[in-house]
Amino acid sequence: MYEFNLLVSCSWANYGKAKVEIIHILKRLDDKKPYVRRTIARGIIGVKTSLDSREVVRCLREICSQDPLVIQHTFKWVPVDLWTASDIESMKEGVKQLKNRIQKGEKWRITIEKRRYIQHHKMEIIRELAEIINEKVDLENPDRILRIDIIGKYAGISLLESEEIFSISKL
Repeated sequence: MYEFNLLVSCSWANYGKAKVEIIHILKRLDDKKPYVRRTIARGIIGVKTSLDSREVVRCLREICSQDPLVIQHTFKWVPVDLWTASDIESMKEGVKQLKNRIQKGEKWRITIEKRRYIQHHKMEIIRELAEIINEKVDLENPDRILRIDIIGKYAGISLLESEEIFSISKL
């Protein structure tokens, strides 16, 4: 199973340059030996950093506000809390492990990204996983985002606040 605690997207043709950019940024943040590797999904790079992945995203925002050109080859950086198999039951177990991070009264939504996966339709996955969480859903302005990144046989599951996802398009 994947060990990555960050998923980073880039253009299909720019893996080499994106990898160099990721390593440069992580070393700048004091990760001596980040592990950066292609996944089976084109344009998605798996990263295992010794740093807190949410802190990496926070620092990345800071770095970009001082030097917007530091990011040229990557588009989005998403922390991953845990990995499961991509079957519905395994993903349900993963969501159960994280659901207590949604506090009483907080609003949430599910975001699903499927790559190299045809087993289930997005709506079927959403229906199955949403049953587990008993708080109010807000698609426009949630307090938390339950993000499921399905890559073939594996699913990276994260429970994030919107600012814990770095997207170059939202800078």
